[in-house]
This record gives sequence, structure tokens and C-alpha cells, in this order.
Amino acid sequence: MSSYDLKDVEEMADGDQDFILVVVKTFLEEIPPDVTAMNEAIDSDNAKLAYSYAHKMKPNLKLFGLELMPQITIIEQWSKQGKNKAEVPGAGKVITGKVEQVCDELKEDFNL
Repeated sequence: MSSYDLKDVEEMADGDQDFILVVVKTFLEEIPPDVTAMNEAIDSDNAKLAYSYAHKMKPNLKLFGLELMPQITIIEQWSKQGKNKAEVPGAGKVITGKVEQVCDELKEDFNL
């Protein structure tokens, strides 16, 4: 069973398999570097930068059906309200692990 869900991507593509492939490739190209940059911002205690990367990734994580909104919210609240600072590194690790797993699955499933 996949760690991702392409239902929303397929709905958006309206049956266009080439479009789905473009969306998958874009995810694979853009999300891993953003996750790395978000984690670097967390490690350097730069809440504002961590927020910008977490917020930027949010629509794509949702589009691929990744259940990471609680972790994104932790990072957003840290940046906006100074809350949950102790939980932020763990949230970053969960996001990283899930994105790595999904990227591996997408590469295999789409022969990339």
C-alpha cells in the first residue's frame, strides 16, 4: 500500500496521464530540497525561514494525500506564536521521513 494518495492529482488531471507525470516529477524535484532547507532552518533556530518552507510545501503535501498537517501546524505555530518549540525538531523528522518514503515510492511506481 502506498504512503501517498493520488486521488486529488488524478481529479485535477482529469485523466491526463502526462499531466500526472509532470506533477509527480515536480514534487520529486521541489519537495526534497524544501524539506532539507526547512530542517536546516529548524536546526539554526530560524523559525521564520522554517515557516516559509513548511508553508510552501503544505499544498503539495495535501495534494499527495500525506497526513502531515499536524507537523506542519507545529512548525507554523512555533514561527507565528513561539509555541511548541520543543516539538519542532520531531515534527521536522516526521515530515522528512514521510517525504523520503513517498519519494522512493513515487520513483518506483512511475519508473523514474
